[in-house]
Parts: sequence; C-alpha cells; structure tokens
Amino acid sequence: MREYPSDRVDLRSDTVTQPTDAMRKSMASAPVGDDVLGDDQTVIQLENRLSSMLGKEAALFVPSGTMSNAIAIRAHTNPGDEIVTESTSHIYIYEGGGYAALSGCSVALVPGELGIMKPEDVAKAIRKGDGSLGHFPNGSLVCVENTSNRGGGTCYPQETLDAIAKVAHDNECAAHMDGARLFNASIATGTDPARIVRDYDSISICLSKGLGAPVGSVLVGSSDFIALAHRWRKMFGGGMRQAGVIASCGLYALDHHIDRLAEDHIRARTLAESIGQMDGFEVDISSVQSNMVYITTEALATDIIQSLADNGIDALELNPNMIRLVTHLHITDEDIERTIAVFSSL
Repeated sequence: MREYPSDRVDLRSDTVTQPTDAMRKSMASAPVGDDVLGDDQTVIQLENRLSSMLGKEAALFVPSGTMSNAIAIRAHTNPGDEIVTESTSHIYIYEGGGYAALSGCSVALVPGELGIMKPEDVAKAIRKGDGSLGHFPNGSLVCVENTSNRGGGTCYPQETLDAIAKVAHDNECAAHMDGARLFNASIATGTDPARIVRDYDSISICLSKGLGAPVGSVLVGSSDFIALAHRWRKMFGGGMRQAGVIASCGLYALDHHIDRLAEDHIRARTLAESIGQMDGFEVDISSVQSNMVYITTEALATDIIQSLADNGIDALELNPNMIRLVTHLHITDEDIERTIAVFSSL
C-alpha cells in the first residue's frame, strides 16, 4: 500500500507510516472547531466512536500515547502511590519516567514471560500503605500493555487479562491498559476489542502505529474518569484547537485500516520464519504474534543495521545483539522478499 516515493524498506517501526491519499482527503474536508472549547465535531465523533467500540462511556483525544498513559496514571493515582507494571513495559522503559515526574509515583516491576504478566505475580507486587506501619507506598494502579512491545508483539490471553483486572480490583487498585496496539491484539486473537478491555477502567489507544494515522491517541474510560483526565490533559499541555484535521485520520483508520492489520501479521511471520532459519540469526517464533519480529544476532547489531541500511533496509537496534523489524501498511510482499534476500546475503 506504499503511496509515497521511496527506494527503501523502512521496518524500524509502525510509527513511520504516512497518511494515505484517501486519509489526506479526509483531513482536507474535516469539519473543525476549537477542541479546547469542546466544539470540534470531528474530535467529538472520534471520541464517541472509540468509546462505543470499546464499550465504555467516554473518551479523550490527546497528542500521543505517552501523554495518554501519563494522564491515565495521574488521574488514577495520588503522589506517593505506586503503580504495578511489567518490567519491560512501555510505561516503564520508554516514557521518560513520567510516572515519577508527573504523578509522583514509584513503580513495582513484575517479571513477564515474553512481556506477559501472570496474575499471581501481579498480586505479589501490590503493596498497601495500610498495615505497613507507614513503610510501603500505596499500590493503586495496575498497568497492562497489550500487545507487549518488548515481549515481541505478544498478546495477552483473555483469561489472563480478566484475572489481572480482578486481582487489581480485589486489592482496591484501578486497572489501566496501554492498548497502543490493541487492534493488533484483537485481529491476532480474533477477540472483539470491547471484550478484551471489558474489565479495565481505562484504555489508551494509539492511532499513529498500525492504524496508520499521522498523530494522536485516545484515552477511554468512564465519564467521571474522562472528566478528570480532561483537566490533566490541560495541565500537561495537551489541549489542541482545530484538532479535527488530525482526528479525521483516526476516523478514516478505524473505518479502513483495522482488518488489514492481518496482512502485517502474515508478513511479520514470513520474515520471522525465513530469517530464523538462517545461520547467525535466531527468532523466537512463539513471540511473533502480531507485526513485530525480534532477531537475536551473533554479530553486533550495529554492524547488521549498517549492512541492512547499505542495502536499503532500515531496522532498529534494541541491544548489542538484537534488532527489531516491524511491518505496517507501507510494507509490501515485495519488500518482504527483498528483506529476506538481504538477510540471506549477510
């Protein structure tokens, strides 16, 4: 579906996508208003669409997934509280310590298997100030990432999600889902998005990854939660004006780019199976459940990245011996064949 001139195959991330021609037309014709004043009808339509799709009461359009998670944490917690999340989660690894700087929270890390936490481990990680003689912070929020980025794009089994939410609620904690790639999880598991998030108090959805919009995320939850989140969006600087121009891209993506995520998953699997059989490379096929391929290399990842770049393939280095490839709507079958051919020549 690549619609822009390029002689390169960019597999660094699904965030590199550009608006399709049809998406750009939707931007040009979008009705807009002042979203801070609450009268941008396209933003309102996007928020209503996603809250309805997820079976929740309300939603809030924000500039980024990091801001969406930050707002959720701040709205669910008080300074001095503790959040519980998986040890390689995006909230912990890739969001600049925002849970500490913006919400005044500490973090309890739970080890996961391919990024997936077990309910019993979540239960062990929740600490409460009451009964601790003041020694413990108050665990008040459990955060789950689905799909798990550093897990390799893995998807939580539904029974595990339900059990973790129950653990959270039984321990008087809210449950938040970082669903940046929730629709990838829905397509991969065949589970309706509303069912996936049924027991979660808030959900963050990213529009600018697999869905292919240029910018924006949506935070979803109850009406009371979103009212509070709206105030924190203002204080964090996330209020936008004629935001319907970009919200229209999200609406277009929801209409046209969800079902096609299955194509990304098939292409990722093809990459994984082919590269994993090559000398010098190893892929844990069990982790390739959506649109990501994590490759362990015998050679230095920096050298592999440079060799790939010299041959027109862009990839991301994660550590000295690991690289990541991510498929998206601009990656074609021909790109997959080209990438496999380059790997086989290294």
